Amino acid sequence: MTKPSWPTDLPVLPLRHTMLFPAMILPLFLSDANEKAVLAEAEKTGRYVFLGAWCGEDTTCAREEPDQPSWKGALGCVALILKNTPMEDGRVKILVQGIAKARVRRVMARSSGLMVRVEPLVETDMPLEKSLLPLVSKVRQMGLKLFTLRGMHAADAEAVLQGISSAGRLADFLAMNLHLDPHQCCRLMAVVDPSERLRAVAEALAEELQKAEVQQEIASEAETALRRRQRERYLREQLKAIRRELGEWDEDKEEWAYREKIQAAGMSAEAYQVAMRELDRLVLMQSDSAEASLVRTYLDWLIEMPWQRTTEDRLDLGEAARVLDADHHDMETVKERILDFLGACSLKGSVKGSILCLVGPPGVGKTSLGRSIAKAMGRRFVRLSLGGVRDEAEIRGHRRTYLGALPGRIIQGLRHAGTKNPVFMLDEIDKIGTDARGDPAAALLEVLDPEQNKAFSDHYLSVAFDLSQVLFIATANSLEHVPLALADRMEVLTLSGYTDRDKLVIARSYLLPRQMEQHGLQPGDLALSDSTLTALVRRYTRESGVRQLERVLGTLCRKAARHRAEGGCSPFRVFTNRLERLLGPSLKDPSLQQFPGIPGVALALAWTPHGGEVLRIEAAVMPGKGAVVLTGHLGTIMKESAQAALSFIRTRAGRWGLSSDFHEKTDVHIHVPAGAVPKDGPSAGMALCVALVSALLQKPLRQPCAMTGEISLLGDVLPVGGFREKALAAARSGLDLVLIPQGNMDDVAQLPAYVTRTVHFKAATHMDQVLGHLFGPDRGAACV
Repeated sequence: MTKPSWPTDLPVLPLRHTMLFPAMILPLFLSDANEKAVLAEAEKTGRYVFLGAWCGEDTTCAREEPDQPSWKGALGCVALILKNTPMEDGRVKILVQGIAKARVRRVMARSSGLMVRVEPLVETDMPLEKSLLPLVSKVRQMGLKLFTLRGMHAADAEAVLQGISSAGRLADFLAMNLHLDPHQCCRLMAVVDPSERLRAVAEALAEELQKAEVQQEIASEAETALRRRQRERYLREQLKAIRRELGEWDEDKEEWAYREKIQAAGMSAEAYQVAMRELDRLVLMQSDSAEASLVRTYLDWLIEMPWQRTTEDRLDLGEAARVLDADHHDMETVKERILDFLGACSLKGSVKGSILCLVGPPGVGKTSLGRSIAKAMGRRFVRLSLGGVRDEAEIRGHRRTYLGALPGRIIQGLRHAGTKNPVFMLDEIDKIGTDARGDPAAALLEVLDPEQNKAFSDHYLSVAFDLSQVLFIATANSLEHVPLALADRMEVLTLSGYTDRDKLVIARSYLLPRQMEQHGLQPGDLALSDSTLTALVRRYTRESGVRQLERVLGTLCRKAARHRAEGGCSPFRVFTNRLERLLGPSLKDPSLQQFPGIPGVALALAWTPHGGEVLRIEAAVMPGKGAVVLTGHLGTIMKESAQAALSFIRTRAGRWGLSSDFHEKTDVHIHVPAGAVPKDGPSAGMALCVALVSALLQKPLRQPCAMTGEISLLGDVLPVGGFREKALAAARSGLDLVLIPQGNMDDVAQLPAYVTRTVHFKAATHMDQVLGHLFGPDRGAACV
């Protein structure tokens, strides 16, 4: 080792953020008194100074006031101060050049500052070996790419890298330019072998290059997006300038146009303040921004709402009666109730507090009845289908913070109607669903409450809107699935199913002309006699409404249209004996097959949302251990009715010749066919009891009949609901006798004369009367 050309005792200048390597030049800024004292001490050593950072296990190596133990053994670089320049802010800028790597061997404290004795860190830096040439070439290429990504000219970077001929010097140069922290630089300095140090630098260079590529990609994408936005904005400004020259665009004109519309909309005070505030925001925005578009949409909704626009009610009861009679056959009770409602509205001058709910089977004309009410009153008609609605926002709207927010369907319907007093039909209100997005039925509580809907607040508008002048009419097939709080706010009008004669009149007067028009037929192209229509109703439809009947008539109209298109002569006549060839086999009621000659069979009348039905109930007994099996998809209430019937029979076992312990030696199986259809309710209790007695006695019923009625544990026959639909079902099925509870005899008087002439109703108050009539006087008393 040769003696170095610089002093071995040098003042210390700590580096906190970088490290200097030999032959490199680095600018530094000295600010505090200690650092400036180091500069003064360096003047005594030939302007030489030791630059280093402590690289031991103690992480407090870069303190501003280094102590003696922390610097012993530290690595650094002996540097020559080339230039020092005082600055206006009191700092001193110095330019230092690395001379040699060195290690601290001794720390000496003097009154003038901290001095260290260093020894050079010797390494052999020989010319490049052939084995290192691939590594050096790769490192140079990586360095060239890194410098190019940082903005350096490629030719300049290549010239600098090619000018370094040794592996150690190349490693030091790249380490200096990788912006490594002092500790990483110290670890590289400690590697004496130039090839090993170059490999370590190559790893750090690869990591730095990857970061630089990602930063370059991000910067490129950001620059491209910024350039695109600037170009779009420039083009929009040009377009606006062109439109201004053509007189098609004026920002002040847009503002004043909105102000005039807001003034003319007749908004409430609250809505007016909100609209003006939003307009002031719009004026301050860039006209092509996304937020400006949202504000314009909101202002358009506020302006187009019918704040003051109404239609004048036409409350002429004679005209209303004529419209209802022309559009709907029969329904006298419902028509009378609607006329009463219109009469009350004409006296008080408003419909506030009146919300109707039309309940009835499908196809009986609930929706068309709402249209007729709107027509009779001279109001606009709006229909909102609630079937399958599960989101509360469908009623109240979405808040404007959501992307694609819109008002609820109530507000949308009013905007579509253009008036604040339309007839608003809430169709299928019993089909509303509920899930995690809220309960739409709960949102309707405010809409259908006369005390609250005068200040209905939609989430999108966020201002109160008066719904008190809207006539709401709800429809439902059943009130079973309507929440009690919602049903309590409405006046329920029940629509019953049609009789066969009603269907005949409706088909002749309404359905057939409409279907002929839809299929392009003239009045004389299709001929149907009343007998054919009657057969069509009885043999091909089993419903309370007329939708299936209209579909069947549509089929006949298509047959007639085909006949006409093939060159056939008019009219196309349909006779009763041709129905099966044109429409296929007729419907048959499986409940009436093999009755009444079989023991254990009884017929029950059931109510469904689609009308009345005839159910066949079968009972079978067999030796066993007292098991009771109930099948046919029966509900809990129907199963309890069967248990009550069996308990009642056990109390009468001796009277009917049954042993007192028959239930312990006999298994009972009760089945109701059409097992895929759910069945429930207490009204089949009478039929269940009759079927069980017939099976236990092995005696068929003396007379074919159907029955309906709930029974108690003591055998009392209790009244049931849905009586009209059940009676019509019995008439459609051709039954002559129906056994009913005494409590339902008042309902018989409300039936059409056609039904009471064809069906005989017998009333009973106790099961003894029913069993005595069906199985003989010795089984009980007779029915009334």
